[in-house]
Amino acid sequence: MIEYALLAMGTSIMVFGALGILRFPDVYTRLHASTKCDTGGALSILIATALIIPAPPMIKVKILVLTFLIVMINPMISHAIARGAHRSGVEPKVVVDMYARDNP
Repeated sequence: MIEYALLAMGTSIMVFGALGILRFPDVYTRLHASTKCDTGGALSILIATALIIPAPPMIKVKILVLTFLIVMINPMISHAIARGAHRSGVEPKVVVDMYARDNP
């Protein structure tokens, strides 16, 4: 039963993340939505998949390792994309720019 709750939660996170990508005004806020969508949604769906499928334990371990890698790597990648966008001069359409004082 917990597997289906995780699937529903992961699917709803993915849907709301996709809506955020469509609705938000600039690259930084869209990146925030896509990162939450990718990390939270994929995490829930992959854990539910590892619990649901009738597979050998090694396949389940591979799915959990993939989940761990997504959780560890995704924030670093999104930070690198945001930093690259800022360094290339993409102006945010938000009120506060924490990185405005940095010199590229």
